[in-house]
Amino acid sequence: MNSKVPTKRDQRAGNNAPQAMSSARSDDHVVQLWLRGKSENSRDAYVRDVSAFFAHSGTDLLLVKLEHLWAWDENLRRDGLAVSTRARKLAAVKSLLSFAHRIGYTGFNVGAAVSLPRIPDMLAQRILSEEELGQILALDMPMRNRLLLRLFYASGARVSELVSLQWKHVSARTTRDHVSGQITVVGKGDKARNVLLAASVWKDLQVWQAEELQAGYGQASHAVFRSSRGGPLSRQQMWRIVKAATRAAGIDKDVSPHWLRHAHASHALDHGAPTHLVKETLGHKSLTTTSKYSHARPDDSSSTYLDI
Repeated sequence: MNSKVPTKRDQRAGNNAPQAMSSARSDDHVVQLWLRGKSENSRDAYVRDVSAFFAHSGTDLLLVKLEHLWAWDENLRRDGLAVSTRARKLAAVKSLLSFAHRIGYTGFNVGAAVSLPRIPDMLAQRILSEEELGQILALDMPMRNRLLLRLFYASGARVSELVSLQWKHVSARTTRDHVSGQITVVGKGDKARNVLLAASVWKDLQVWQAEELQAGYGQASHAVFRSSRGGPLSRQQMWRIVKAATRAAGIDKDVSPHWLRHAHASHALDHGAPTHLVKETLGHKSLTTTSKYSHARPDDSSSTYLDI
C-alpha cells in the first residue's frame, strides 16, 4: 500500500522532536507504524485523509503547527463538506500526531489543542420505516442483489463485513425451534462474531449457493457476493446496489448500506429484542469470555425478531 506522506530532511525539525528517542526513521515510517493493526478499509481512508492534509499544508510531520490544522479545517469548511466528514478527516490527522508524539518522534502533540467539530445526532433521520424496507425488499431484481439487501438488513452487518464474507463463513444451524444457518463476520478490530439468520434468509442463501456452485463458484474460498469478474463485490458496488434499489422503490432519501444496519437495530428493538442481544449481534462492543462460548453457536439473535 502506498502511504507516502510528503517529507523533508529531519534536520529541518530541530525545534520539534529529538528523533533519537524513536525507532521511526521518517514521516513515512511513522505512518506505516501508525497503520498497523487497522483494517484495510480503515488504512485506505486514513492514508487519503492524512495525505490530503500534508498536501494542503506543504509541510512534514515534524513541522506541523496549529495554523496548519486550522487552515486545513477552514479549507474543508469552504469545500462544503458535512460536519461528520470534517470531523473524520481531522480525527485521522489528530490520531497520527498523537501517535507520533507517543513514540517519541515529535516533541509535543500539536493536535491535542484542536477540538473536533460537534456532530449533530441525525440517527433518527437515517432509520427507514418497516414499510420502506418492505418496498425495497419487494422489488423485482437479480437474486444476488435481493439477497444482499436482505442480508444487510437481516444481519445488521457493515458493508466491509459483507464485502469479505466467503462461503466458508456460512454454516447450517439447528436450533430448538427450526433449521437455519449462521454467518461469521469480522468486524472492527478484527473481532469475529456469529449471527444467526432468520429461516427465510437462510433458505435464500442456500438457493443462491446452489446457483453459484452451478456457475463454478460457491466453494469455501469464494465470495458470497461476487462481481461479474468473479471477485468479491467492492464497497462501491454494494453502495450502488443499495442506492439503485432505494430509487426504484420510490424512496427519496440518500440511503446507504449502513441505513439497513440502523434499521435492523431499530426494528428489532421495536419487536422486543433485548438491548444486549442487538448490541452483540451488531458487534457494538466486545464480548465477555463467557459469552464467547454461547455466541460461537448462537441459539438466538436479534435477526430472528425481524419480520423478514
